[in-house]
Amino acid sequence: MTIEIVPLALARDIVESDDLASLITDVAPPLRDGDIIVVTHKAVSKSEGRIVDLGDVQPSARAVEVAAGHSDPRLVEVILGESRRILRQRGPLLVVETNGGLVCANAGVDRSNAPREDSVVLLPLDPDGSAARLRSALEARTGASVGVVVADTMGRAWREGIVGTAIGASGLETLRDLSGAVDAGGRRLQTTVVAIADELAAAADLAFGKLERVPFVLVRGYAAPGNGSAAQLIRHPDRDLFR
Repeated sequence: MTIEIVPLALARDIVESDDLASLITDVAPPLRDGDIIVVTHKAVSKSEGRIVDLGDVQPSARAVEVAAGHSDPRLVEVILGESRRILRQRGPLLVVETNGGLVCANAGVDRSNAPREDSVVLLPLDPDGSAARLRSALEARTGASVGVVVADTMGRAWREGIVGTAIGASGLETLRDLSGAVDAGGRRLQTTVVAIADELAAAADLAFGKLERVPFVLVRGYAAPGNGSAAQLIRHPDRDLFR
């Protein structure tokens, strides 16, 4: 099996109301059945207008308390608005459970690659919905049956560094349960579940880069039939040893 990971670069930044399907088909080779498009969450968020100018934010007393002299209270106010609860805090770093159920740093609120000075980019309101809409638009344009992953980078509780992670998905298998399969040594697998969508996001992140203008990646040659969601990847708190 040969898997291709093809960066799809743009010559400009994405702005609100951009048609992502049009931008993708303009720079991608003709799409085929089974192709998977991985898109950065910032591309989705910018096109959906998920930008906040901090100059318009009035921090609450709670935000000022949490900021405690080591963070911008306006930024903390935005993070609190995107969060159900703060799980951990170390200095300016807040590990939160977002309104959508993700556990991540600072609710995904990020200054990097924001379109304006003193502005921040938020996560999409409904990443699975965003993936489904983009998939539908791509299929309407190309006639190909494709999958879409919306990716962000996240840290992990037990490892250093960040990796690409799926926060939205449509048109592909997101979890592959291998329980009951027999390995090469004849042993039956008991609890092996592979996070296919996360692995695709991590592979695509090699092509995204952090400084280049590459908001989309085409993954070709990997079979992931199905129609799961990134919400299925979120571990329930009852099974989460870190909450």
